[in-house]
Amino acid sequence: KIWTGYVVHVSTDNIKVINSEGTQTLSFLILPKFNQVFSGDGKTTYQMTQVKRNMLVKVYFDQNLLGSRHADKIYVLNDNGQIQHRS
Repeated sequence: KIWTGYVVHVSTDNIKVINSEGTQTLSFLILPKFNQVFSGDGKTTYQMTQVKRNMLVKVYFDQNLLGSRHADKIYVLNDNGQIQHRS
């Protein structure tokens, strides 16, 4: 599944993202040693510590592990929903 929106909260073990319309917020578990944070094109990797509040992200997730939503990959986008390149 895919969820796109703005980061509301991020910590070492979860990330909370509100959809672009501002109508629904979902939380996702982040498993230990999570390192699947990429630019929108998948070419640039990010450290989880670089993900901040109000960043536009696309979260690929599933709920197979104990029935809880957990992030498989996170893509950082710019405000137009396009690829965010790290400078």
